[in-house]
Amino acid sequence: MIPISVLVTNAGTVSFHIKGEYNRDRPSKFSDVFRPVVTWNLTRKCNLKCLHCYINASPEGEDGLTTEEALGLIDEMAEMKIPLIIMSGGEPLMRRDFFELASYARSKGIKLALSTNGTLISESVAKRLKELDFSYVGISLDSYDPEFHDKFRGLNGAFNMTVKGIGNAINVGLNVGLRFTITAKNIHQVDEYMKLALKLGVKRITFYHLSASGRGRELREWMYTLEEYVSFINKMIDYAIKLSGKIEIETTLGQFDGVYIAKKLARNEEELEKYLKFVENSGGCGRKMISIYPNGDVYPCQFIDFYKLGNVREKPLKEIIKNIPDLFINTDKYLKGRYCDKCEYKSACKGGDRARAYYWNEDIYGDDPLCPLKTLHI
Repeated sequence: MIPISVLVTNAGTVSFHIKGEYNRDRPSKFSDVFRPVVTWNLTRKCNLKCLHCYINASPEGEDGLTTEEALGLIDEMAEMKIPLIIMSGGEPLMRRDFFELASYARSKGIKLALSTNGTLISESVAKRLKELDFSYVGISLDSYDPEFHDKFRGLNGAFNMTVKGIGNAINVGLNVGLRFTITAKNIHQVDEYMKLALKLGVKRITFYHLSASGRGRELREWMYTLEEYVSFINKMIDYAIKLSGKIEIETTLGQFDGVYIAKKLARNEEELEKYLKFVENSGGCGRKMISIYPNGDVYPCQFIDFYKLGNVREKPLKEIIKNIPDLFINTDKYLKGRYCDKCEYKSACKGGDRARAYYWNEDIYGDDPLCPLKTLHI
């Protein structure tokens, strides 16, 4: 994840609330390899059927771990001093014991965030989330255009349901942010989307570069062009400055964003090195985060679904994360792609998204086909 607002202006909103203040000179130490942020995919059940869903969730999806198993896993995470659990899915609010698990995790002193499509956040649900002191609620909204969002998310009326959920969450005082998956179909909508974000009153926007996991594997033709990327990332820099302290902007699944920004903003080599170190420290799959799938399988992150580290039903989580291969910690040492291998910025970028390399280039060590750096002269 690239915290663009912090990288550009040293100012944040939600991230400062969760992690404490950090900046280019003092990068965050909130998590590390053996004390990672955990994205916990609680269920494969979801009331939507999104075109790009990395976990192939659907209304027929299963929960996986029993309540007893899930409570035991929370005990393990508390013992490990996991700094943050992102409760995700599928749609996590469809799990009947969601609030039982959330309450237990909070009683153990673990910070919580919610990753949701927002359609199920009623006034009463929002109040319960606030009572449990959720640090952040991230809600997926992929366009300012209801028709596009509904088609992308697989349900007519999803846009209006999500916007209502956003309002309910904000009204009770939760820190709410939007999540926008960037594709060739909506990358040109950024300006109108920002107007909507300001109108809604959210505090953060995270832009997700389209990954190739799950159903995303079939969307390769949705990749944006180089020209579209340059326009988008330049707008992100401008908005980070314009909205500093009001809306925090981040991107994920594209460490190359940080390199682009570093090259564009650095005034000398010393400053460039500082920017690049900040980018490298910003984490990624297996470096500062892991994912637990509904059946207990553990992966370097939720998008690396082809490299299982272990299963919490078979081995303690603290033992499983000892198996994170160096490939995901020091990825730059293993890159063999035509461009990544020779890239002078690979130690900061770590090769972008390994899922896109694996699924779309058929080589986990190969080039990320979405990376713009190979053709940009910045």
